[in-house]
Amino acid sequence: MFIALVVAAVAGLGTPLVTSVATSFHVSLGSAQWTLTVALLSGAVATPVLGRLGAGPHRRATILATLAVVVAGSALTVLPLPFAWLLAGRAAQGVGLGLTALMMGVARDHLSEERSAAVIALLSVVSIIGAGVGYPLAALLAELGGVRAAYGLGLVVTAAALLTAWRSMPEAPEGRSAHVDVAGAVVLAAALLLVLFLAGERNLWSRHLAVAAGLSVVAVVLLCVWAVIELRSTTPLVDVRAVRHPAVAGANLAMFVGGTGVYLLLTLITRYAQTPHGAGYGFGLTTFVAGLVLIPFSVLGFVAGKLTPRVRTRVADPLLLAGSAVVVGGGFALFSAGRSDLAELFVAMGVLGFGAGGFSAAMPGVILAVTPKSETSSAMSFNYVVRSVGYSLGSAIGGLILAAGTGPGHLFPDDSVYTTAALVGIGAMAITTLTSLALVRRRPSETNP
Repeated sequence: MFIALVVAAVAGLGTPLVTSVATSFHVSLGSAQWTLTVALLSGAVATPVLGRLGAGPHRRATILATLAVVVAGSALTVLPLPFAWLLAGRAAQGVGLGLTALMMGVARDHLSEERSAAVIALLSVVSIIGAGVGYPLAALLAELGGVRAAYGLGLVVTAAALLTAWRSMPEAPEGRSAHVDVAGAVVLAAALLLVLFLAGERNLWSRHLAVAAGLSVVAVVLLCVWAVIELRSTTPLVDVRAVRHPAVAGANLAMFVGGTGVYLLLTLITRYAQTPHGAGYGFGLTTFVAGLVLIPFSVLGFVAGKLTPRVRTRVADPLLLAGSAVVVGGGFALFSAGRSDLAELFVAMGVLGFGAGGFSAAMPGVILAVTPKSETSSAMSFNYVVRSVGYSLGSAIGGLILAAGTGPGHLFPDDSVYTTAALVGIGAMAITTLTSLALVRRRPSETNP
């Protein structure tokens, strides 16, 4: 649990530090934004590879080696080196995002069935609330000691995670083998690079729409090529046939759309909180104080994660997904209806956290019900890739809508644009709810063989 929390918090360090990085390294905000994007990209690429390695006999070595890479990357972010080295360090830190799925594999192999289900659900939640834990701490350190001090926090906690893994991580059960599909990994990396690039470069869509559309087509083609490679491989990076199972495919679709919605609302609330009063709305909060708005998100997300395993004994996982999606939609509705008081933002963020926590906790149950123990890491790794792309897309959609609603000569969008964006989010969560309900309607024999 500690390892999952650390890698999630460290990978999210780029979010509150973008402005500080731009100032400290004398680069544009667009360039500084890559300190977040490059971590998401390396995490998305590393996750399925680590998932496949984690399914084999060398899982402990894979975990330790990956954490060593994360610690080395954390050191690069602290040392007084040029901006390119900071990006390299952030890329190395992002590799750690693939460890959460491996932690799920460890839990499923070494704990009782009842206990492992609760731990796996909480691991899924921790991977979300880690951002809420790291955001205010990093922002405070950046204000007190500069950007290097904030990244120093990452170095300390990742070193502690490596020590924890070295002392406590067990070996994988015997009789397993795992080979990495190199061709599949390269093609998937290229496709994800394009997807996350398109999600992060908002100006490309507004100024060069034809180029953005062309790159989107290339990304889709690469993903199709990757799927063909995986189907023909005897040792695929991801078992595409298993992913095509209705329960798994539906869960991944729900994760993609739901993840998009979660990060859309996170983007809207944090942007709104930091907008200065001169815009006619907003609260003009500093980065650190705005980070405190995420505390209800993290706390209630954790509460939902603890409650979900108990509720699962009475309610099916797909129904929990649907209910959680409705709760997230309620967060959008609250934000849309009232945001003139800071307390209203705290309430909306708390509702979002509770819904996102329940959604994340219920997701593994849907997938693992039709997944062999030996494929736990691989199956959940693919789900995390889907989640990462959804998060990036949600953040990008929020930025695009707000940019489109910003008039010529104005720095900030009109207040009504936030309502429009919230309505888009409600639509996304409606799709997520319907997808989850479709899984509920499937017969138990089809989803729990």
